[in-house]
Order: sequence, then structure tokens, then C-alpha cells
Amino acid sequence: MNLREKAALETRARLLKTGQKLITKHGLSNISVEDITNAAGVAKGTFYTYFKRKEDIVFEMCRDMFVPIRDEFISDTTNDIATKLANYFEKFMIEVQRYGINITREWLRDVITPANVTDTKDAHKWQYDTAMLRDMLNFAVKNGELKKNTPTETLTHIIMTQMYGMMLCWCMSDEEFNPRDWVQKFCDIQLRVILKPYSKEIK
Repeated sequence: MNLREKAALETRARLLKTGQKLITKHGLSNISVEDITNAAGVAKGTFYTYFKRKEDIVFEMCRDMFVPIRDEFISDTTNDIATKLANYFEKFMIEVQRYGINITREWLRDVITPANVTDTKDAHKWQYDTAMLRDMLNFAVKNGELKKNTPTETLTHIIMTQMYGMMLCWCMSDEEFNPRDWVQKFCDIQLRVILKPYSKEIK
């Protein structure tokens, strides 16, 4: 990588990080591209070299932030499937809360009414998160952690509705409801019960 390519990556990363901070603090509708570029210390036109619109920053956030914790799940060869999923869900909620309630509201607003979402926004976070969990469960079946008759599609939707329900309750309560606390309760009380019929490791 030459110096010019390195500088371009650093500029893009700075814009992304600055946009994330501003959206987290103020909400997407309350900031402009110019707010982002001013805070990042670059010309307004520079933004459009890397992104088409400010919504692209939210789009990237809702994808990239979960890939590392998915990879941790796949590489974990020590814990049973229930513990691995509990770790994934806890870190999922940590990331959600780290980016803040304004970002989460942007995700949920678009997911709730996908038919009304314009091409400038992302209506597919639900599908993305669901597909990631489904792939993880299918990996566990292939890896022998879950039985071959495991209804991965059904389990995916049962579990993902719990995750999204917690995020929605967090947003509706103005942060009084703590999704990280509740995801731990879900994993302790329900997750092992849901998975037990399909795993020999879970007692």
C-alpha cells in the first residue's frame, strides 16, 4: 500500500468515526454532511469520495460491528453451544449500547417499515442479523455442536425476535430498560432450554 492509498483509508476511517460520534450524540436527522466534514477537518466534497450519503455511515455500522463477534463464535472450540451463543448475544448488546440509542432508533425505524424506506436508507438490517445468526446455527450443526434435525430457521427467528424486542424496549423506555441485563436473563433462563433438545452437551 502506497502513501496515497494509506491516507485515503485514514480519511475514510476518520469520516466514519466522526459520523458515528455525531449520530450517536445528536441523531441522524439532526446532523448534516457538512457537520461531519467540519468535525473531521476535511472539505465537504471529500465526504462524497467515500460515501454517497450520511445514511451510509449507519449502514456500515450495522454491518461491520457484528462481524468480529461472529468470528469469535466460530473460532471458539472450548465452550458449549449455549455458552458460545450467550457470549455472542452479550457482545451484540454491548455493541448496540456502545453506539447508543439514536443509532438503534435509526436501525429499528427502517426495519419496522421497510416498504416505506427509500433507496437512501437501509431497510435490511433485520435480514442481515437474521442471516448471520442462521449461518452460526448451521455452522454449529455442521460442526456437530447441534443435531442434524435442529430446526435452525425456527430457532433463528425465536431468538432474533428476543434480541430485537430488547432493543425496541430500550428505545421505548428512553434507556431505562437495559438490554444487556435482559439478554443475560434470556440466556440464563431460556436459551439453554431452547437448545437442550438439539445438543448432547447441554445439561
